[in-house]
Order: sequence, then structure tokens, then C-alpha cells
Amino acid sequence: MLKAIGIRKKYGDLEVLKGIDLEIADGEIVAIVGPSGAGKTTLLQILGTLDKSDSGKIVLDNTEVSSLSDKQMVKLRNKELGFVFQFHNLMAELTAIENVCLPGWIGKRNEKEVKLRAAELLKTLGLEDRENHLPSELSGGEQQRVAVARALINEPKIIFADEPTGNLDTNNADDLHQLFFDIREKFNCAFVIVTHNKELAAQADRTITLKDGEIEKV
Repeated sequence: MLKAIGIRKKYGDLEVLKGIDLEIADGEIVAIVGPSGAGKTTLLQILGTLDKSDSGKIVLDNTEVSSLSDKQMVKLRNKELGFVFQFHNLMAELTAIENVCLPGWIGKRNEKEVKLRAAELLKTLGLEDRENHLPSELSGGEQQRVAVARALINEPKIIFADEPTGNLDTNNADDLHQLFFDIREKFNCAFVIVTHNKELAAQADRTITLKDGEIEKV
């Protein structure tokens, strides 16, 4: 479903990624692990079209992403991909349901339909009574669930998560781990997760270890 071929990336003289090849299958949960500075987040951002590689290509469902115009890239990212970050990245002035709706509204989908879908997602994630709360009125675990609902609003094929449990306590982290697997079962959504959490990595279908910008051979 998603394929990376020969991905290289430099910042100045520092070569961060040194020819990465990998594939992600439909509905697969893949953990990317490795020491700090190994290139994990850079790889995630390139896979998710948030950054561009210096060479190599990303192919999503037989479409080479680098061949798309900026406008086409934005449309693909909004429709096909979802994102969950360590610090949630919720809009402080928007309620939980408005935050969830945002990608749908950006994609110019029907406002009423998007709101109904957002309400369904929040209910699925156990947040139906928190719809109209601002992020500041939610716990860390609740904020992360809102972020997950937001990532799901446009029914993406794959969700990219960068240290999604890094800002959560153990109980909330465990709940989020289970949530990812529940979502995979319910929505057939693949996940690519950068994490230092050994428990989460151990539960993934597959673990990719990066070291010095390369995939470590098993």
C-alpha cells in the first residue's frame, strides 16, 4: 500500500537517511524504533508527505507522491493520511468536536456530515460527553483521543504517529496502545508509529529499527 524506495535526506553535511527501503501493507501496524538522532521522525515526515526527501520516492497505492503538484499533495494528505503527534496539536480555541471536524472542513466536505462523523468517532473513543470541551478542559489522555479522532475523520488508509504516548502516563499509554489495535480492527487502518515505548513496539505487527540513518538488519 505504501512503499519507500531509496529515501535519502541530508541537513547540511549531515546525512540523516541513507537509502531507506520499506513497505507498509494494508491494515499493518509498524513501529519504528531506534536511538535519538537515528532519523525516525525525519522518515515518518517523509513517509507522511510532510517533508521531501533529497532522492528516492514514495509510492502510495501505485501513485508516486513526488509526481504530484503541491495542490494534489495537500489533497492526498488530507484524504488518505492521518497524523497523531506527541503533544496533540489541538487548536486551543476550538472544542473537541470542532478539532475533530477540522480536516473534514479543510477538505470541503459537507459540514453537517462531518460533524455527525466526528460525533460518532468521539462516541467510539468514549468521549461523547466531552464534545464541547476545550482542550484545556481535557486530560492528556482525552486530548490524545481527540487527536486520534481527528486523524480518522477523513477515513485515511494510514495513520502516522510520532511518539503518541510520550506525553502520557502509563495507564493512558496502555489505553492508547489498545485503541490503535481496536481502530485497526474497526476501520482497517494501517499505523506507522515512531516510539521509544518498548511495550507498544512489542505489540506491533512489525518493528523497524533505525540506526545511523539506515534500517538495521535483523
